[in-house]
Amino acid sequence: MSDAVARLTETPAGVQLCRLDTMADHSARNFVLQMRAGRFHGFIVRSGDRVHGYVDRCPHAGLPLAQRLDEYLAPDGQWIACSWHGALFQIEDGACRAGPCMGQSLMSWPVAVRDEWIVTA
Repeated sequence: MSDAVARLTETPAGVQLCRLDTMADHSARNFVLQMRAGRFHGFIVRSGDRVHGYVDRCPHAGLPLAQRLDEYLAPDGQWIACSWHGALFQIEDGACRAGPCMGQSLMSWPVAVRDEWIVTA
C-alpha cells in the first residue's frame, strides 16, 4: 500500500481562506487544503477587489508553478509565471501566452470575495 497522498483538483464551496485585506493588491498567495480524499494545492491572485484562483500545477510539466512560496507573479506583476520553464499566463483567465504550453491554460479554482473574506466558490 502506498503512503502517497492524493493530489486533488477541486475543493468544496464555502471554505474561508483569508480576509481580503491580508493580501496586498496585485499579489499572489499559496493555499494547501487537507481533505479526507487528499490534498489540494492552489493559489490566488488579488487584483483590486477581485480574486482569481488556480490549481497550482503547470499544464506543461505538471509541477507547481512557484519554486519559492507565494512567488507566482512575473517581476512586473502583470502575468502569472511558471518559475520552472518561464511560461506566462494571463491573470484573468489563466491562458498561456508565452512559453512551452502555448494554447493551454491553468486549471481554474473557483474563489470569490464574500463579506471581506476570500472563500472557495
